[in-house]
Amino acid sequence: MSKGSYEIKVNHGAKIVEMYIGGTFTPTDVQNFVSDYQKEVSAINAPVYTLEIDCSYMDLLKQEMIPSLENSYKMYKESGFKKVIFKIKQNPVLKLQLNRLARNTGLTNAEVIEG
Repeated sequence: MSKGSYEIKVNHGAKIVEMYIGGTFTPTDVQNFVSDYQKEVSAINAPVYTLEIDCSYMDLLKQEMIPSLENSYKMYKESGFKKVIFKIKQNPVLKLQLNRLARNTGLTNAEVIEG
Protein backbone atom coordinates (compact mmCIF):
# COMPACT_ATOMS: atom_id res chain seq x y z
CA MET A 1 0.00 0.00 0.00
CA SER A 2 1.41 3.38 -0.98
CA LYS A 3 0.55 6.89 0.11
CA GLY A 4 -2.12 8.60 -1.96
CA SER A 5 -1.02 11.03 -4.63
CA TYR A 6 -2.70 12.83 -7.49
CA GLU A 7 -2.10 15.30 -10.28
CA ILE A 8 -4.59 17.33 -12.30
CA LYS A 9 -3.66 18.91 -15.64
CA VAL A 10 -5.93 20.69 -18.10
CA ASN A 11 -5.03 20.21 -21.76
CA HIS A 12 -6.98 23.07 -23.36
CA GLY A 13 -5.97 22.21 -26.92
CA ALA A 14 -7.19 18.60 -26.74
CA LYS A 15 -10.11 19.48 -24.42
CA ILE A 16 -8.99 16.86 -21.91
CA VAL A 17 -8.61 17.08 -18.15
CA GLU A 18 -5.83 14.62 -17.33
CA MET A 19 -5.77 13.25 -13.80
CA TYR A 20 -3.42 10.80 -12.16
CA ILE A 21 -4.53 9.00 -9.00
CA GLY A 22 -2.28 6.58 -7.11
CA GLY A 23 -1.89 4.79 -3.83
CA THR A 24 -4.38 4.96 -0.98
CA PHE A 25 -5.83 8.29 0.11
CA THR A 26 -6.21 9.55 3.67
CA PRO A 27 -9.19 11.81 4.48
CA THR A 28 -6.82 14.81 4.23
CA ASP A 29 -5.65 13.66 0.77
CA VAL A 30 -9.30 13.46 -0.29
CA GLN A 31 -10.03 17.01 0.95
CA ASN A 32 -6.99 18.42 -0.88
CA PHE A 33 -7.93 16.56 -4.06
CA VAL A 34 -11.54 17.83 -3.99
CA SER A 35 -10.36 21.40 -3.46
CA ASP A 36 -7.81 21.24 -6.31
CA TYR A 37 -10.29 19.47 -8.61
CA GLN A 38 -12.97 22.11 -8.07
CA LYS A 39 -10.49 24.92 -8.67
CA GLU A 40 -9.30 23.41 -11.99
CA VAL A 41 -12.74 22.40 -13.28
CA SER A 42 -14.44 25.69 -12.40
CA ALA A 43 -12.08 27.41 -14.86
CA ILE A 44 -13.24 25.35 -17.89
CA ASN A 45 -16.44 24.52 -19.77
CA ALA A 46 -16.58 20.87 -18.62
CA PRO A 47 -19.30 19.62 -21.05
CA VAL A 48 -16.88 20.01 -23.99
CA TYR A 49 -14.04 18.24 -22.12
CA THR A 50 -13.22 14.59 -21.51
CA LEU A 51 -11.99 13.64 -18.05
CA GLU A 52 -9.21 11.03 -18.28
CA ILE A 53 -8.24 9.48 -14.97
CA ASP A 54 -5.10 7.35 -14.86
CA CYS A 55 -5.71 4.80 -12.09
CA SER A 56 -2.81 2.52 -13.12
CA TYR A 57 -1.17 2.84 -9.71
CA MET A 58 -4.32 2.92 -7.62
CA ASP A 59 -4.58 0.28 -4.91
CA LEU A 60 -7.59 -2.02 -4.80
CA LEU A 61 -10.47 -0.30 -3.06
CA LYS A 62 -10.86 -0.90 0.63
CA GLN A 63 -14.38 -0.76 2.06
CA GLU A 64 -13.68 2.46 4.00
CA MET A 65 -12.59 4.24 0.81
CA ILE A 66 -15.87 3.55 -1.07
CA PRO A 67 -17.83 6.57 0.31
CA SER A 68 -15.02 9.00 -0.67
CA LEU A 69 -14.83 7.50 -4.14
CA GLU A 70 -18.60 7.63 -4.54
CA ASN A 71 -18.43 11.33 -3.69
CA SER A 72 -15.70 11.81 -6.30
CA TYR A 73 -17.81 10.04 -8.92
CA LYS A 74 -20.79 12.26 -8.04
CA MET A 75 -18.51 15.29 -8.37
CA TYR A 76 -17.39 14.13 -11.85
CA LYS A 77 -21.04 13.61 -12.81
CA GLU A 78 -22.07 17.08 -11.54
CA SER A 79 -19.21 18.67 -13.50
CA GLY A 80 -20.95 17.43 -16.65
CA PHE A 81 -17.95 16.13 -18.61
CA LYS A 82 -18.61 14.87 -22.13
CA LYS A 83 -16.99 11.55 -21.16
CA VAL A 84 -15.14 10.12 -18.17
CA ILE A 85 -12.42 7.52 -18.82
CA PHE A 86 -10.70 5.50 -16.11
CA LYS A 87 -7.42 3.94 -17.27
CA ILE A 88 -6.15 0.95 -15.31
CA LYS A 89 -3.64 -1.86 -15.73
CA GLN A 90 -5.00 -5.34 -16.44
CA ASN A 91 -6.97 -5.84 -13.20
CA PRO A 92 -10.42 -7.48 -13.36
CA VAL A 93 -11.20 -6.79 -9.67
CA LEU A 94 -10.41 -3.06 -9.85
CA LYS A 95 -12.30 -2.81 -13.15
CA LEU A 96 -15.34 -4.39 -11.52
CA GLN A 97 -15.07 -2.05 -8.51
CA LEU A 98 -14.81 1.08 -10.68
CA ASN A 99 -17.68 0.00 -12.96
CA ARG A 100 -19.88 -0.75 -9.94
CA LEU A 101 -19.13 2.69 -8.48
CA ALA A 102 -20.07 4.33 -11.78
CA ARG A 103 -23.35 2.41 -11.89
CA ASN A 104 -24.18 3.15 -8.23
CA THR A 105 -23.59 6.89 -8.67
CA GLY A 106 -25.33 7.23 -12.05
CA LEU A 107 -22.12 8.19 -13.88
CA THR A 108 -23.42 6.77 -17.16
CA ASN A 109 -20.78 8.28 -19.46
CA ALA A 110 -17.90 6.48 -17.74
CA GLU A 111 -15.68 3.85 -19.30
CA VAL A 112 -12.96 1.72 -17.71
CA ILE A 113 -10.11 0.90 -20.10
CA GLU A 114 -7.53 -1.76 -19.25
CA GLY A 115 -4.13 -1.16 -20.80
